[in-house]
Amino acid sequence: MKKYFTIVLLSATIFSEAQLQPLKISANKRYFQTKDGKPFFWLGDTGWLLFKKCKKEDAIKYLDDRKAKGFNVIQVMLLHELDVTDVFGDSALINKNITTPNLIPHYSYWDNVDFVIDEAAKRGIYMALVPVWGGNIKKVSVEEAKKYAAFLAERYKNKSNIIWLNGGDIKGGDALDKWNAIGNTIRSIDKNHLIGFHPRGRNSSSAWFHNELWLDFNMFQSGHKRYDQDTVATETLHYGEDNWRYVNDDYKLKPVKPTFDGEPSYENIPHGLHDSAEKRWTAADVRRYAYWSVFAGGCGFTYGNNAVMQFYRKGDKDMSFGANKDWDTELNTPGAGQMQYLKNLMLQKAYMAREPDQSMVLDNRTLYNYIAATRAETFALFYAYTGRKFKVALHKIDGTLIYAYWINPRNGSKVAIGLISNKGDKTFDPPGIEKEGNDWVLVLDTILEPRK
Repeated sequence: MKKYFTIVLLSATIFSEAQLQPLKISANKRYFQTKDGKPFFWLGDTGWLLFKKCKKEDAIKYLDDRKAKGFNVIQVMLLHELDVTDVFGDSALINKNITTPNLIPHYSYWDNVDFVIDEAAKRGIYMALVPVWGGNIKKVSVEEAKKYAAFLAERYKNKSNIIWLNGGDIKGGDALDKWNAIGNTIRSIDKNHLIGFHPRGRNSSSAWFHNELWLDFNMFQSGHKRYDQDTVATETLHYGEDNWRYVNDDYKLKPVKPTFDGEPSYENIPHGLHDSAEKRWTAADVRRYAYWSVFAGGCGFTYGNNAVMQFYRKGDKDMSFGANKDWDTELNTPGAGQMQYLKNLMLQKAYMAREPDQSMVLDNRTLYNYIAATRAETFALFYAYTGRKFKVALHKIDGTLIYAYWINPRNGSKVAIGLISNKGDKTFDPPGIEKEGNDWVLVLDTILEPRK
């Protein structure tokens, strides 16, 4: 007999009931904001199998940790497969039928989903829900997809912290009619929440759905391959690790919509995913993906960890991609704690006013020596992954004087450069030696002169 009513100490922290503001698109259509106009930087984490693998106390542990590290969105699957069960063995569906959710009395799979959504809201975290993951869509009809989408929209339309993520690691052209059916059905019922699409690796949602009225923002998956692995003939784009190129593509589209990297290489996952003997992506790689894409104009970034995304524990039989450490240990990998420094930096500036501007970098290079630049009228930011020196065209931001300093993306600390004249060109040399992972952010701030 299941002990659903056992009293468990879920968290040492007491949270009051929270009603988050639904997210909106900013006036310039590039970014997210709350309903009252405050900038919202999407800092996501992939907790894909949260509803499948976690007991309540595990879910609380995960949410507490991600809140402490500055994450404000969790990307999660509702149906990983049509026969998915929760940790207690309760099925999400009756007979694997997407039109008959299993709403058993007392405590069902869907009650557990409700619990986690509510606990996330108390912590200021939005839940980006994937209705049905990827290839499962091929097992259902358009009418079945509509009925299931209607069930979800009716159940969650009044929850304050919902974002919808259609798709799930699949090309939109696979079952295009069904993805549109889900998107349009949710939009017809739920007017409160944003809807996006999570595509297959090396693709953006814009390839299929940019002009669909249900799609509020674009998401791309830069994927888990390194440059020399990006050779599959069927891939649409061969951008390698240059995830900033996807932002460039989406940034030019009309109508204007926000875009960001919703699945880059995960920390501690093998290069290319499927060979566990391969090198593994590190915190330094994750930082590079984050700063490159955000400085290119991305409205946020989603982090991922190999063990955490599947809530792996040693001995699990359904392990994927060579996961080799327990998920609760992997909560504290370096990259997970470092993402908040990017979010903090973005929100300290005139966030809605910023735009990419590569013309400020006068000696740019390719691959890991690429320098990413973004600016507004009163500041400019530059990211150097290898810590190489680079030349900047000044005078593109306001003021006659600029205060310059470095930010260390590994710990958020600052190293002062000092006041410089805002004219001509200037070469900046980051601290330390030039090498991969000695990454630094150059900050140029306008010194506002006192009014006479």
